[in-house]
Amino acid sequence: MAELDIVIAMTPEFTERTLSPALRERLATFGRVRVSPSPADHHTPAARELLAGADVVITGTGTALLDDATLAAAPRLEAIVHAAGSLRPVVTAAAFERGIRLSSQAGANALPVAEYTLAMILLELKGVRLAEQVYRAERDEVDVDKLLAVNGNYGRRVGIVSASAIGRRVIELLRPFDVDTVVYDPYLSAEAAAELGAARMDLRSLLSTSDLVSLHAPLLPETRGMIGTTELAALRDGAILVNTARGALVDQQALIRELVEGRIRAVIDVTDPEVPEPGSPLWSLDNVVLTPHVAGSRGLELHRIGERAVAEVGRLARGEPLAHEVTREAYAINA
Repeated sequence: MAELDIVIAMTPEFTERTLSPALRERLATFGRVRVSPSPADHHTPAARELLAGADVVITGTGTALLDDATLAAAPRLEAIVHAAGSLRPVVTAAAFERGIRLSSQAGANALPVAEYTLAMILLELKGVRLAEQVYRAERDEVDVDKLLAVNGNYGRRVGIVSASAIGRRVIELLRPFDVDTVVYDPYLSAEAAAELGAARMDLRSLLSTSDLVSLHAPLLPETRGMIGTTELAALRDGAILVNTARGALVDQQALIRELVEGRIRAVIDVTDPEVPEPGSPLWSLDNVVLTPHVAGSRGLELHRIGERAVAEVGRLARGEPLAHEVTREAYAINA
């Protein structure tokens, strides 16, 4: 087994949350482990000195971008193991030109996002939030059958936008339930969609026929604002929009107009900007569930990501293939 020079280039807070003491000990069995003193700035002399000898760099949330100039200062670098999802914030495509291998733990992060999405789908279609609001307002017996006459999970259509890792996981989690799952993804064939357990549809048809639409697309130039005024208008009355992907996928002002009118409901875990303005209607609308970007790995869930990242370093040390390697093609189409 090769002895690796391993540099942890993550913020102290993220390192503590992601790499437990046991994982740090395990990491040390694969070589020398050093911690970058300035993960938010790779150009400091101390950071450059560490990078110059690094075989592997472990990155995470808060790590500064490893651009071409930074990579050039790390001539021995074999791999970047990202203890988070998207690689774009931490490394440019120049890594491929230099033969540096990339690993992302997006699959580990996909699970809690999919779990959050599933929970919200079932609760929203059931009408739980609506019933809670009415019950609290009335403080008396409520005719639930009348209130929820058109609610429930049986026979409802759930539209998934993008068969990303998270989108696919949501489709998988929906299989035991009596819902009709459909998916839009320009890269997905009808046969592949059927294998996942969903019917492929074009975006317009999905939006206009689904009872609930859940967004899981990456944020790319071509997907920014993909859900705008026209697309929101295509949603049927009473439809529910769930966004756990990126706020900028949706025209925020167009969404707010629809929500203020009360025609649709929304579950929003991500917004653009990341925190809505203090005066935004999103804070007070009854037809909105607004959460502060909690769907991804938080708390104990971060240990799953840490375990996978450390396991990837172990594979590098043993000369084994990476289990979660990101190819140039995958990098190009994922946020």
